[in-house]
Amino acid sequence: MSRYRIKIEYDGSAFVGWQRQDNGLAVQQVLEQAVHAFSGEDTIVYGAGRTDAGVHALAQIAHFDLTKPFTANKIREAMNAHVRPHPVAVLEVDDVSDDFHARFSATGRSYRYRILNRRAPAAIERDRCWHVAVRLDADAMHDAAQVLVGEHDFTAFRATVCQAKTPVKTLNEISVTRVGDEIHTDVSARSFLHNQVRIIMGALRKVGEGRWTKQDLADVLASRDRTHTGQTAPPQGLYLRDIRY
Repeated sequence: MSRYRIKIEYDGSAFVGWQRQDNGLAVQQVLEQAVHAFSGEDTIVYGAGRTDAGVHALAQIAHFDLTKPFTANKIREAMNAHVRPHPVAVLEVDDVSDDFHARFSATGRSYRYRILNRRAPAAIERDRCWHVAVRLDADAMHDAAQVLVGEHDFTAFRATVCQAKTPVKTLNEISVTRVGDEIHTDVSARSFLHNQVRIIMGALRKVGEGRWTKQDLADVLASRDRTHTGQTAPPQGLYLRDIRY
């Protein structure tokens, strides 16, 4: 038995999310079908992060086992041939030890959230960013976001359907920068709650519009009340950027 680690990018707008579901096509399903197509084996492809419907990945990591040996190059080329025409690409393949697990061996995850901040709506990028027409103050957003860094009870930034055993998480870093007409928010942590980044972005939009202050954000965090946070930002602006091991 051989274990392989793969790095993948995908456009999440075409899928119901990473994980196999009954209501549509998932990234995991496309990859498992591709593995079966070239190897003849049924296997489970385990991902490092279970991205939701509409969320993209620049560097998702996954692993799977095969009984028959293949070279890394053969797997990459074969999988890329068989995932077509779906918007998925296998970027890298490596042989790994059988104690490696894409999800449980990870020591950190990084996401980027993109806001298109201009009056005109998105055309080419409409499924790849959140369009906010009101001018946002990226510096105020960055300053306020620092109250979220560190270990906190993030109940106020947690989806009601979240299955995590505890709402306590540690954000290692969060930064907000303006790049032309876009605002990029980069967040890193060992792990995240369900919808945590998207709920944070809904709150930071209020700061950027001047409706909330840094203290308001701190008060909402301390409240541990999801109803105080407000909007969950749409999924299309969210990208899984990196997995660390």
